[in-house]
Amino acid sequence: MQEVDDVLGRLRRYPDVEAVNLYAVDAADRLILDVSADAVAAAGDGRVAVIDDSYGALTLGAVAAHDLSAVRVHQDLLTGELALAGNARAAGLADRYATHDLGRRLLENVKVVLLRLPRALSGLAEIADAVARYADPEVEVFAGGRDKYLTPAMNDVLAESFGSVRASRGRQKSRMLLAQDPKQVGEPPFPVRKQLDEVGLEVVAHGAAFSGPRLDIGTRFLLQHVRRMKPDARDAIDLGCGTGILAVALAKERPHVSVVGTDQSAAAVASARATAAANGVADRVTVLRDDAMTGVAGHSADLVLCNPPFHVGAAVHTGSAIKMFAETGRVLRPGGELWTVYNSHLNYRGVMERLVGRTDVVARNRKFTVTRSVRGLYDARQE
Repeated sequence: MQEVDDVLGRLRRYPDVEAVNLYAVDAADRLILDVSADAVAAAGDGRVAVIDDSYGALTLGAVAAHDLSAVRVHQDLLTGELALAGNARAAGLADRYATHDLGRRLLENVKVVLLRLPRALSGLAEIADAVARYADPEVEVFAGGRDKYLTPAMNDVLAESFGSVRASRGRQKSRMLLAQDPKQVGEPPFPVRKQLDEVGLEVVAHGAAFSGPRLDIGTRFLLQHVRRMKPDARDAIDLGCGTGILAVALAKERPHVSVVGTDQSAAAVASARATAAANGVADRVTVLRDDAMTGVAGHSADLVLCNPPFHVGAAVHTGSAIKMFAETGRVLRPGGELWTVYNSHLNYRGVMERLVGRTDVVARNRKFTVTRSVRGLYDARQE
């Protein structure tokens, strides 16, 4: 059996953004592992589930500490799933866990759930409902995070699905919520559906999907310019598609265009597929779970739409957006266009000039900037 500290000390974030202020394991991971130790040992093989383990600290820490096998894992973000796989291979523990969707196969007969608390309350609500619905009636949930990201509302959300919710003592600016006694549940509350009359679309959203069933204000601003986007485009990509609003709106506006939506969030992919089906364009909108188009062929698109993130997990960091722009430079055909909306203070224009091509400001309001970047005849990524 490997030493836990040795396993945790070698964890990497790759293929997610790596930087000196970004970590693969933190004090909240260690607190969850310590407080849950007795329960995990008692549960044994096949009865422990780990949800939203950022880079493998909870999964591999529990495996190493208790020599576990058949741990069940669900991670919404593909980068976390790939990081766990890489870290597990490096530690020789790749055969100790299996990945599942959020649902019955992940949770049936599970006695212990280790959870990194998501920032989105709707994401936590869907997870809590699934655990209460499918896990063992005596299941114990050990949910933790950094103090600065925890809110009293998280207790309330867990209390909707569990009869007992209590907070642990804090340690190193981290804290846990302990949930037990799952309640009887009715119809699944997710996904939710909402008609957005202002854009003429029905949106379907799972809990962890960005902005839920609402129209994000940046997306709303970018939608105002759909008719101006490369008129002769045949192949388009909604990069970081979320619930699929941009992809579906483009498909409805341009019946001749084939649209691919990509997102690394499993919840977003499921939401976007359902949104496309709800609006009658599932035959022309394909949705892929992918990390910033790294699995998309080069020179395969005429048009890319993007409302990029300005954070990596809970940390404010532009690395994910820059990765998106670099991949766009590879994926666009010569003359292809990238249309982007972003918070104006981020000043991405120079980055897009370098990684994609000539970039012009199309519109700006008090908060957001919309730009159009045109892919040149050269390979922008080699400049």
